[in-house]
Amino acid sequence: MLKHSEIAAKMLIVKIKNKEICLGGNIRLKIYGTLQCTSGKRMKIQNRMFFTSEDDALINGFRPCGHCLNQKYKKWICSTQK
Repeated sequence: MLKHSEIAAKMLIVKIKNKEICLGGNIRLKIYGTLQCTSGKRMKIQNRMFFTSEDDALINGFRPCGHCLNQKYKKWICSTQK
């Protein structure tokens, strides 16, 4: 887990190209999604986190995005309603 505000732009680009970062998340809302998600692109830098894997996001208490990870979000909703 890496805060966007704590990494330089050039280093962020390198980590994304090297696939060290594959998902982004919103700290305040506890939601994670793909780096291409339009909802994620609109969030403030101070609220943005980056994850190395989906497991990393889930372990830190984040849920899937309802826009870019719709199927995973639906499974998550079903699992929380039991």
